[in-house]
Amino acid sequence: MPPEPNPGVQIAVFRHGISGILLHNTIYDVVPLSSKLAILDAQLPVKQAFKIMHDEGLALVPLWDENQGTVTGMLTASDFVLMLRKLQRNIRALGNEELEMHPISAWKEAKLQFYGGPDGAVMQRRPLIHVKDSDNLVDVALTIIRNEISSVPIFKSLPDSSGMPLLNLATLQGILKFLCSKLQEQAEGYSLLQNQLLNIPIGTWSPHTGRASNRQLRTLRLTSPLNSCLDLLLQDRVSSIPIVDDNGSLRDVYSLSDIMALAKNDVYARIELEQVTVQNALDVQYQLQGRRQCHTCLQTSTLLEVLEELSIPGVRRVVVIEQSTRFVEGIISLRDIFTFLLG
Repeated sequence: MPPEPNPGVQIAVFRHGISGILLHNTIYDVVPLSSKLAILDAQLPVKQAFKIMHDEGLALVPLWDENQGTVTGMLTASDFVLMLRKLQRNIRALGNEELEMHPISAWKEAKLQFYGGPDGAVMQRRPLIHVKDSDNLVDVALTIIRNEISSVPIFKSLPDSSGMPLLNLATLQGILKFLCSKLQEQAEGYSLLQNQLLNIPIGTWSPHTGRASNRQLRTLRLTSPLNSCLDLLLQDRVSSIPIVDDNGSLRDVYSLSDIMALAKNDVYARIELEQVTVQNALDVQYQLQGRRQCHTCLQTSTLLEVLEELSIPGVRRVVVIEQSTRFVEGIISLRDIFTFLLG
């Protein structure tokens, strides 16, 4: 019986193969032939913009600047959180009535002043991070990872008669879906795909598992203040936090995009964040969309199973649980996957 392959060798072979696939395909190969892309005018009132984002189920949207004739920025769920913070801290600074007329562009400028650098200096607006449709998938994935963003605008390499430089948005999920379709054609060539997670250095783990992590695994309880949850999401620059009961068992996942539920019927204007719990915030979400599935796996799940789960549209992370108790052992995000794949 032949000896088991060395795990380090398996990983090296796998990464080499993945790099080959990603380097020889461009982001244009991943863009759907037909898709709906929402773009907002930067002069649109903030309140109306966030309502549109909620109604359309958008966690972020490109901003069009008519004066410059191009896309100049992105409006995100993080912007909504920061706006709520400012609104709650100083209602006179940005009252609900003013939001009716306050344009997105003015909010973006005010944000640079209100949320300055650590020394109190006003932050400078940075150029829009984007990629070209001719960029290979390695470069696109690294652009997303290194800038800690969830998606990046794809600009056309050559201008056309439409005058619109934006082709689409690139996401790690879209790249992974493309990659999985390629791996299905040659899965037998990569033995690492059948390895269990417990044998692969990937993800963020609870200390009790004894596994090393580059960052701390954060969990919160249903009774935790929503403010605490938002603090962790912004400070740790993560997109979601597992919500557990008193025994540490998974109950739900609160994501940064879930905050957009408070834009429905101006709920945000009638609450005080300090008095809202994670349970209260999730209840608002349930009332609007019903209860949702938490995507989970086990430490004994294979790498292939996790890749396939994360390639499903809308899935950005899987929570690793203990099967019988649903105790949260770790979390694996799309960013974790590509950080591992690209070595």
